[in-house]
Amino acid sequence: MIETDIFIVGTGCSGLYCALNLPRDKQILMITKSDVRSSDSYLAQGGICVLKDESDYDSYFEDTLKAGHYENNKESVDIMIRTSQEVISDLIGYGVDFEHTIDGELAYTREGGHSDKRILFHEDETGEEITHNLLNQVLELPNVTILERTALIDIIEENNTCYGGVIKREDGTIDTVAFRDDMVLACGGIGGLYKHSTNFRHLTGDGIAIAVKHGIERQDIDYIQIHPTTLYSDKPQDRSFLISESVRGEGAVLLDKNMERFTDELQPRDVVTAAIRKQMKADGTEFVWEDLRTIPKEVVESHFPNIVEHCKQRGFDVFTEPIPVVPAQHYFMGGIKVDHNSATTMSNLYAVGETACNGVHGVNRLASNSLLESLVFAKRAAHKINADAVGLNAVPEPNWEERKAIVDRLYNPDDYKDLSKLENDYRQLVLDEIDKFKEERGK
Repeated sequence: MIETDIFIVGTGCSGLYCALNLPRDKQILMITKSDVRSSDSYLAQGGICVLKDESDYDSYFEDTLKAGHYENNKESVDIMIRTSQEVISDLIGYGVDFEHTIDGELAYTREGGHSDKRILFHEDETGEEITHNLLNQVLELPNVTILERTALIDIIEENNTCYGGVIKREDGTIDTVAFRDDMVLACGGIGGLYKHSTNFRHLTGDGIAIAVKHGIERQDIDYIQIHPTTLYSDKPQDRSFLISESVRGEGAVLLDKNMERFTDELQPRDVVTAAIRKQMKADGTEFVWEDLRTIPKEVVESHFPNIVEHCKQRGFDVFTEPIPVVPAQHYFMGGIKVDHNSATTMSNLYAVGETACNGVHGVNRLASNSLLESLVFAKRAAHKINADAVGLNAVPEPNWEERKAIVDRLYNPDDYKDLSKLENDYRQLVLDEIDKFKEERGK
């Protein structure tokens, strides 16, 4: 048995930022299913939204709700927007290098669904810039231990209270984790369940499956976002390469097989996706074209160097020809239901990032709200854990020896002898849950 104060599952931006906001006198164990850099946080190209000033609040709020078809939780949206400047200040303090104008001011870009430029960015690898700097800060903390290639395969709970977790170590052995305070699920989305996805393949909704298994409330599981533009390939690939929303925000256009423009590229993602699919069906093609030649060359070179290079490696010169693009699964708006402090319906268990659903996104996520939402509510989880730790939580809990005894009593190694079957069972649980939610909506 591994003993710790706080147990965080996942090393993407939400898990890392949560750890940074927890007390330094708390021992924190973090695990990740792959290596620390194989999280979808690293793949976010476009940027991160921020409230530029008070005059931008109403339009930012409306843009978020409009993209989400007005099914958003308005209080969650308000919290995210109001906290955005604080989060950006933290990130800059951690060394994140956002693009600046020649006058030294923060530079903003615009993406689909936004009525104004309010997105900060670092070239076309904003997620990597943010997550890399957060990881470096966490690695400096003596109270944090990170185990790579270690997967959460179950939680240990009784009477709707979580006491520990069951993990598979890198060498394949099974172990338990008992924690004194709380557990945070930050284990990502469900892209690994799809043939075409921009996500890492190992992200298969494990947190959702565990929530279903243990009766933890879920929300909007069927709300799955498709990104309109990923680079088309007729060859098998590990994951689809994203052509950032920012490319269209800077002026790129979508073309049909006759090289004619067929839609407004700055509409919300689900609308653009529907337009692309309709055009593909009409044309009898497997892709449409995206033309970056409408953007000044110097902007493409400075803002999208990685997209330029990746396309070049695939045989496309974005400066002389359009590139083929196709929609692919991209983001999970649903998840484990949480309150505004990221607490789940099970005691001692929190969920943040793509694993969680606080209602910010509604049916469809507004571009570049993902990094911000993940960070805002990860910090709120940390603050709530802090408050509970100093005695503000009035619910009596077993002492440490009793908690460890509960983990020992409830853990049954026979339940985890066939991990391959367990993995397949978890995948099916998530797929069935998606279908269940669709049926309940009458879809």
